[in-house]
Amino acid sequence: MTESTKKTIADKAKSIGFDAIGFCGSDLPPDVRQNFYSFLSNNYHGDMGWMLEKAAWRSSPDNLWPEAKSVIVLGHNYAPAENPLEKLTKKNIGNISCYAQNNDYHDIIKKKLKELARFIVREYGGDVKVFVDTAPVMEKPLAAQAELGWQGKHTCLVSREFGSWLFLGAIFTTLDLGYNTTTRSPLSRGMENCGSCTRCLDICPTQAFTGARQIDARKCISYLTIENKGQIPLEYRKAIGNRIYGCDDCLAVCPWNKFAKTAQEAAYHPREELKAPLLKDLVMLDDEKFRNLFRKSPVKRIGHERFIRNVLIAIGNSGDVSLINVIEPLANSNSGLIKEMANWAIEELNKGTNNMKHVTIYTKDYCPYCVKAKSLLTHKGVSNVAEIDITHDEKLQQEMINKSGGRRTVPQIFIGDTHVGGCDELYALEKEGKLTTLLAG
Repeated sequence: MTESTKKTIADKAKSIGFDAIGFCGSDLPPDVRQNFYSFLSNNYHGDMGWMLEKAAWRSSPDNLWPEAKSVIVLGHNYAPAENPLEKLTKKNIGNISCYAQNNDYHDIIKKKLKELARFIVREYGGDVKVFVDTAPVMEKPLAAQAELGWQGKHTCLVSREFGSWLFLGAIFTTLDLGYNTTTRSPLSRGMENCGSCTRCLDICPTQAFTGARQIDARKCISYLTIENKGQIPLEYRKAIGNRIYGCDDCLAVCPWNKFAKTAQEAAYHPREELKAPLLKDLVMLDDEKFRNLFRKSPVKRIGHERFIRNVLIAIGNSGDVSLINVIEPLANSNSGLIKEMANWAIEELNKGTNNMKHVTIYTKDYCPYCVKAKSLLTHKGVSNVAEIDITHDEKLQQEMINKSGGRRTVPQIFIGDTHVGGCDELYALEKEGKLTTLLAG
């Protein structure tokens, strides 16, 4: 096939909506296979038995489909508009990986792959097969071999143009499309682009990386909250924080993301109700409401039981003792998965009630805002509140003015040594999910 043929295919792919395209052979070099089998021999795949069962296919596209001569690798940009790391401090919400806040990318990409595959067969003949993440195909080494980018130290593909935010799909074809040959393996190609940077390795909350381009999936939060069907080991629960489905940390911290532009595909833009859902609402979902909320989302595939398990971990990490009453009924759930995690969450929240900072409220007689502020603090489980009535005490009035930077209205609220402000500021902190963190001792 000529270069003009590949250009025609690439132009068609772009018109369909793909953001990146490359061509490579249907084989992978020995070191890629060796790296994969080392991953399996160390049991880093955990409960993902399907990796072991189809290892021969996954390690070599030639084994998967011997007739294939070429692979067309496609990339689809899903870069978020906001940095996913910013939500990690909002402990009252459930943090869903940015790729799962709308429609399932498998459905979107497969439809586009089939359209492109039909075009290729119609124009140039041959047979084709399309793959998107669900078949035993190592898309990332193939994408690196097709020069869409390189495998970063976090094992995912990194692109100069799209950073770490590319979904990958592949079309295998019996056509010999021709491609650039190189002596460099996909595992070594692009290593110079990462240089000495180890941000993706260092940020991992569970230290799942055993080295550059090496990961123990059993420790990865994405594996723990999605693939893992049992209880999440105790040693990882605190590190999970408010992540209830997946984790974006190692992707989001990559410096190459500065070149990425927000995804144009509307189906990847987060649905409003999934941007920052409250934990107290999520934990109340029954199976039907769960399925309705996550319609077309990949979250739905883990099922209601495992989803509630994840939410309960986030609640246990929230420090919000007002949620104890909400989850107490789940401590007697018929589901062992939910029952154990609910009891763990209650135990963790009860620990927090003994470690909250002291709160001081400067108040006056008949102040409805003071009552409102104290009501919120009581709801948060704060018992060590000191109310200082300054109604008839000029010395205390001046003390409040000095400590609050000149403010004369009540209430003036202090959490520990931190001046919060008035009632509106207190409620703003609660809305932003910052109040629990501030109260924590």
